[in-house]
Amino acid sequence: MSITVTPVHPEFVAEIGGVDVAKPLSPGDRQAIGDAINRYAVVVFRGQTLDDERQVAFAGNFGPVESSALKLRHRDIKHRLESSQVADISNLDGDGNVLKPDARRRLDGLANRLWHTDASFRAVPGALSMLYAHVIPDEGGDTEFADMRAAYDALPPSKKAALEGLVAEHSIWRSREQLGVVQYTDEERASLPPVPQRVVRTHPGSHRKTLYLAAHASHIIGMPVADGRLIILDLIEHATQPKFVHTHRWAQGDLVIWDNRCTMHRARPFDTTKVRDLRRVTTRDVASTLEQAA
Repeated sequence: MSITVTPVHPEFVAEIGGVDVAKPLSPGDRQAIGDAINRYAVVVFRGQTLDDERQVAFAGNFGPVESSALKLRHRDIKHRLESSQVADISNLDGDGNVLKPDARRRLDGLANRLWHTDASFRAVPGALSMLYAHVIPDEGGDTEFADMRAAYDALPPSKKAALEGLVAEHSIWRSREQLGVVQYTDEERASLPPVPQRVVRTHPGSHRKTLYLAAHASHIIGMPVADGRLIILDLIEHATQPKFVHTHRWAQGDLVIWDNRCTMHRARPFDTTKVRDLRRVTTRDVASTLEQAA
């Protein structure tokens, strides 16, 4: 069976069928999937069966796999997953029990409900994120995606001109502080220092201009903090209008890939007494956005 690509949203998001991602990809299938990611930014594979090792192997088809930052900012707790390349996007503790309401990792994970872009807080940021659903609750826990290329295209020419050349400081601690989650050690904070990233960049796969910002973006460098934050908040509000947003409703066995270089995403609430076990592997971009085309 050959790969099929079926658009879901008028501007972005497609479902890909006809491929078992647990098996090695042929060069043709790898190219077809890569082309679909570049065109649609978010692609969905239904009914897959993956373990952590196979998920990492699949991700490696599309770039170097990034180590998860979760263990850098939670150095004093027991972690459930052995692989440093698989991020535990679940509500389970190191023993597989549902996290208690005051658990530090649960509070940290609540920042995933803010609009964000994975690993923009690293000097070489994230490229593709690949999230696989092992167990999902009966309702809730959807993921929303925003198309940052279409959002940029919709800006008036004067706004586009005003944004050219702007650089924002990104920090994972900024997104956590917005929710009052600040209980990190000096060692944890030092492991993930703030980094500069362009506010507008050119997406390398499609060569389209795109906004690049989200909850990790603290302020605009060289501008009063308050003014810069208002720009960031206004752009997030603009980019998350319903016409730019798609909601993915998870089913067990779904693998969703999104391109962090031209999308934002956020998790939606669910009953946190129920198990939700998803695991993410992220590939690394080629360089800082400052070293890539604006």
